[in-house]
Amino acid sequence: MEKTFEVIVVGGGFAGVAAVKALGRSGVKVLLIDQHNYHQFQPLLYQVATAQIGVSDVTRTFRGMFQRYRSATVLTAKVEAVDVNAHTVTTADGDTFHAQILVLAAGAEANYFNTPGAEEHAYPLYSVTDAVRLGNATVQALDAAQREGAESRGVHVVVVGGGPTGVETAGAIAENFRYVVPKYYSDGVAAKSSVHLVDMVPSILGPFSDKNKSYATRRLQQAGVRLKMGSGVTEVRPDGVDFADGTSLPSQIVVWAGGLKAGAVVAQSGLEQGRGGRIDVNPDLTAPGTTGVYVLGDAANMTDARGEKLPQLGSCAQQAGKWAARNIHADLRGGTREPFAYRDKGYMAMIGRGAAVAEIGRKRLQVQGPLAFLAWLGVHVVLLSGNRQRVSALISWADDYLTHSRSHVVLGNPD
Repeated sequence: MEKTFEVIVVGGGFAGVAAVKALGRSGVKVLLIDQHNYHQFQPLLYQVATAQIGVSDVTRTFRGMFQRYRSATVLTAKVEAVDVNAHTVTTADGDTFHAQILVLAAGAEANYFNTPGAEEHAYPLYSVTDAVRLGNATVQALDAAQREGAESRGVHVVVVGGGPTGVETAGAIAENFRYVVPKYYSDGVAAKSSVHLVDMVPSILGPFSDKNKSYATRRLQQAGVRLKMGSGVTEVRPDGVDFADGTSLPSQIVVWAGGLKAGAVVAQSGLEQGRGGRIDVNPDLTAPGTTGVYVLGDAANMTDARGEKLPQLGSCAQQAGKWAARNIHADLRGGTREPFAYRDKGYMAMIGRGAAVAEIGRKRLQVQGPLAFLAWLGVHVVLLSGNRQRVSALISWADDYLTHSRSHVVLGNPD
């Protein structure tokens, strides 16, 4: 493989893929490096973990995505180091690649905030591997409860983090326990099982309006989720979780949705890190203190053209990737970079069957219930990476909604 390119993109998330596509259309010689050979649709990983959709619905190979762009090359490798001054990337195999422009879009990893036991015993939910591990662990816990008999203690799950990921995950697991588990296991297992959603802040869904927070809280409780808010987790043990107020909860499974931080590639880049270990990028998405380096997606703290902080959302990362490609094209062809003009589409979160909350657009039009549920489905169908993935996900959702069946139950070793 050639080792010199016009652009190297590190990371194939929403931002990286959008950048490579836009650059490929323009004929820019671009190399994408990712440790996987596929793109993964992170907003739906909790549905993989709860067997609502299959792994193939949220993944698509990079080579399949970029096959029409002759100037785009894909390398499956783990990045060991980046030199932002020399514009080089070195892989774990010892190969070094050079480019005129370097794009860091390497995503993020779970931020455990130094909580004792969290990294060892909790399940993050940021990759397909994470989702499969969580799904396997849940199935094994249910099998173990079944072996103990109908009067067993059931399966107890604690979800840490009251943001959209935590809310969606807790709601999906609770609905599994209520509607799906009784079809496959004894009634006693389902009746004894529980889901707790916990966070140190006083309410769920922090960026949302009070009206949407109240709706989401009510629907979660109706689904069987028990909320414990206002007390932080001080330790995660193999058999439970301890809190700052001195209380504890027993659990076989702890899902960590309590926050993200930039990954190791960004941490060792030498760039100055801000909130969450991310890089506070310039308005045009370039990294401060250097030239020819862009930082995108979950690796960056981005602002729009008006200086407002932007959310860590897939749609935001996707827009940033496209915008960065425009600026990179300007860099390579002698044009002028422009500050990122983010199109604010709002926020949304799925609560359960026919229930969601959404705040649409910059004016935050508030929607709850079935209409928000349909809006959530529409947005996520559009964001999925291919037509086959869209059709398959829609079929899975329809089957799940009508029958409560789970044809995508994951099997295997959770380790």
